[in-house]
Amino acid sequence: MNRYLLEISYIGTRFRGIQKTVNKLEEARLDTTTIQGCIELALGVFRPVNEIQTVLSSRTDAGVHALHSTLHVDLQRYDGNPYNASSMIGVLNRTLDKQSLAIRVLNTRIVPNTFHCRYSAKGRTYLYRIAVAKQGICEAGSLKNRNFEAYLPVEELDRCFFVQNGAFDIERMKAASRMLLGRHDFRTFMSVSRQKGPSRDHPMFTVRNIDEINIKPGKTTAVGPNGILAEDIYDYWDIEIKAKSFIYKQVRRMVGALVAVATNRINEKCMYEMITIPSKHNWDPRILLAPAFGLYLCRVHYNEDDLKLEK
Repeated sequence: MNRYLLEISYIGTRFRGIQKTVNKLEEARLDTTTIQGCIELALGVFRPVNEIQTVLSSRTDAGVHALHSTLHVDLQRYDGNPYNASSMIGVLNRTLDKQSLAIRVLNTRIVPNTFHCRYSAKGRTYLYRIAVAKQGICEAGSLKNRNFEAYLPVEELDRCFFVQNGAFDIERMKAASRMLLGRHDFRTFMSVSRQKGPSRDHPMFTVRNIDEINIKPGKTTAVGPNGILAEDIYDYWDIEIKAKSFIYKQVRRMVGALVAVATNRINEKCMYEMITIPSKHNWDPRILLAPAFGLYLCRVHYNEDDLKLEK
């Protein structure tokens, strides 16, 4: 039996998340509502001897996308030989394409049986895309007295968070982001709706170390006339956040708080108190949770030595 690492990307709009949640075997075979379920269905074309059970490196919620995510799976071929990892890429992508699934396999490789795609990960980088309406755009030229929301480019629907109301101070956002760097108890930034079990209530569970936060100009994905119009109306910003791991909805809450500072819904003192006085009751209700569709899992980082097979 060999262990295979699959590197994948996907658009999460039509899926209810990456993780398969059905338990009954007959339902699992028909699970096309999650990324994991679709990948396992596609792997079925290889007809391995063993039962197909994939292991995820990261969990993304419904509507969240991935430019690069990973999973591993153990497969035993009927003749005992390993599958050709390079050939698996094309077979899997053709299978997914026939079902019109917005998932692509970027790479497949055989890894040591001691490798674990989740526990061997050294870090994860998330990208959050926002588009901010330029100052005074509502009264400028041809946009005056028109429905402003009609100027959301169709290519960006469910791909980017559009901020259209009021002033937006990007420098305040950058300054506030520096408060989040380093090791903190992020209990205030954790959604508790799906957190169960005594271990998750322990303070150490919510301690995380944020390695990097980079806020830099982004670009629209719109093309042709839509792209020109989008660049005229909006300033695009990419927020990249890197850490070894994150707690439930932490990135979306952090981005929501940063947007709230930039739009003056809260001030820097509120942000500081949420970080230094961790409590699920200390979340400022003026902050809006950043929507899932603006979030992308950008990269899962590994040490290359952990991926190499012994000769």
